[in-house]
Order: sequence, then structure tokens, then C-alpha cells
Amino acid sequence: MIESTDLILHIQKTLNKFFKPNNGFIFNGRKEPNTHRVMKEFEIRADYNRDTIVIYQAYNETIAKSAVMNQKFSAPFSFNRMTWIKPSFLWMMERSNYGQKSGQECTLAIHIKREAWEKALSKAILTSPEKRVYPNPGTWEKDFEKAEVYVQWDPERNIKGNKLKYRSIQVGITRHLIEEFNNEWIVKIENYTPLVKKILSFTKSGEYDKAKKNLPIEKVYPLPAELAHTIGASI
Repeated sequence: MIESTDLILHIQKTLNKFFKPNNGFIFNGRKEPNTHRVMKEFEIRADYNRDTIVIYQAYNETIAKSAVMNQKFSAPFSFNRMTWIKPSFLWMMERSNYGQKSGQECTLAIHIKREAWEKALSKAILTSPEKRVYPNPGTWEKDFEKAEVYVQWDPERNIKGNKLKYRSIQVGITRHLIEEFNNEWIVKIENYTPLVKKILSFTKSGEYDKAKKNLPIEKVYPLPAELAHTIGASI
């Protein structure tokens, strides 16, 4: 049997395959476009409506084509490993290099139920024991071992791919919830690959204003105070 500490190190090692080490959290006074609102350090920005929220994932053509056709995932999509979902379009672009990374050529916009999204957040454990959320490290360690959902806050990116001084959320759905995610949470799957290629074309030619005009509109996602605390979001 794997010891408690060994298990945590094993999970963190797995997470590190997907994420670069955190370099600390820095507040930034950037303002949202077309508003006078100052960005908060940890908040969710997303394309959402009354019932659904859009999250992004990138896959190879085989998985993506099947997902769009069937409006759910099927083999060779793996139901036995963690899958990460991201509500930030630009962070997805950073992760996939605008679909230029091998195996991430196709970008999917997955509309999931807001109630499911918030259910996932309510089950989430941060990937590191941040004191603002876990005053007692022992509590985090215990919860981390049995978590079904993980949350990671990483620097948001701008249209040029530069790091910003506020964060973007990523949510890791473990194999314990993937079937539910696939069969119950998803409302619609869209292929955003043509849009990604269009935006990439503008950025390559230095036409950043044109690129920005094609970005999905994201706004701050409202969270109850208790849920915000669970995931370490700014209130």
C-alpha cells in the first residue's frame, strides 16, 4: 500500500506533467476591456449564460471529430485518466499553442451545465496547500488524497501570449467523475478549430486588434462566498 505522503508526491508529480511550477501570486491592477472594473487576482472569467458555461479542451482530430459528431466523448478518449477543463480561451491557446502542439490540433468549446460546473468546484481541492484556504496543512493533505476534482490557478495570458498578473482557473476532473462529466454535464460540443486558426493567422501577421475582435467574450463568473473560499477565489 502506498503511504500517505508517497501518494501525495505521486499525484503532484502527475500534475507537474501538465503545469509549470507556480512562481507566486501577484496582484495586478489591469482593468477589464470596456469597463472600469479592476481585475481581481483569483477569479473565474468565462463565456456563460443562465444555464451553461463554456470550457475548452484540445485534442487530436480523431477524438475531436467523434466528440463533435456524437456530442460526447468516446474511445480513443481515455476515461481512466484525469481530464483538465479550462474556461479561459487564451489560456487554452497558451496550452495548445493555438492548436500547433501535437495531439492538440483541434480546439473544442464544450458547453456544460452551470450546476455541474459548480458541483465540480464544490468538490475541488487546490493542487497546493495555500494558507488562505487551508490554515491547517494536515486538512489539505487528507483531502488531497481522496479528491475527485483538483483546481490550479495559473497566470492568465494576453493575445500575445504574455503572462498577466492575475490568474486563470483550470479544473482537473479525475477518473471517478469523467463518466458523469461525459454523460450528464455536457450540453453541446462545438469545434472552434477554424476560429483558432483565424486568430492565429492574425497574430502571426501582427494584427492583434483583429485577433482580439474574434475572441470569445468572457465575463466574471459569479460565485457564492463559500464556494469561492473552497477554490481560493477572490471575493
